[in-house]
Amino acid sequence: MSNIFFKEEQKFLEGPRARWKELKYVGGVVMQFLKGFRSLHFIGPCVTVFGSARFDENHQYYKMAREVSKQLAALKFAIMTGGGPGIMEAANRGAKDANGLSLGCNIVLPHEQSHNPYMDRFVTLGYFFVRKELLRKYSFAFIIFPGGFGTLDEFFETVTLIQTGKIERFPIVVMGREFHQHIEEHIALMATQRTISEEDLHLILFTDSIEEAVDHITTFSKTKADIKKLSAPKKESWLLGEKKLKRA
Repeated sequence: MSNIFFKEEQKFLEGPRARWKELKYVGGVVMQFLKGFRSLHFIGPCVTVFGSARFDENHQYYKMAREVSKQLAALKFAIMTGGGPGIMEAANRGAKDANGLSLGCNIVLPHEQSHNPYMDRFVTLGYFFVRKELLRKYSFAFIIFPGGFGTLDEFFETVTLIQTGKIERFPIVVMGREFHQHIEEHIALMATQRTISEEDLHLILFTDSIEEAVDHITTFSKTKADIKKLSAPKKESWLLGEKKLKRA
């Protein structure tokens, strides 16, 4: 399956093709979205955790991600990740430590990324942009841990969507201040140079404190109780072949 999706996306990005090929691609994207909708429609209030797939369980950021996710899961937030190893595994594992709901949106890669074993339910997708949209769609808050290009892509694209009003404002917490020092400084520089507004600085909380991160998210949840992510999980439809979400 990995080669099919990888080659199809390569061909799509090469430029114009026959119209039927473009239509076929769009149809595949629609099916990917429907697959995600059917799997994630019933999760309730959710916090998504991003970060590197390359940290093992002995790394400080792995331990931090596991603990913050455990504390949020104990407060009845579902925890969702990209479904892979590293920080993603740590967050899903932390949710399971608290007997919370643990979810993932995995991605098909040329060297296929295997899903971690700490999830109650996960969906494997072929396109990064579908994956990102689903992670945002069902999230009430984001926590960003140290990572690579993909993590920064998810981080800044989400901030941009909030800044431009495409999605409602919700908490974005960046953990690992030493790692993100230059990013934090550059964001301050952008405000000084007026390429962003001063108020945009308040969209992001940089911290190393698990307690501060949890408090920031829970405080927001209490003041924005009407936000759609805090609504009760939707009821599954047997007519559509949907299954009730159960913990593993």
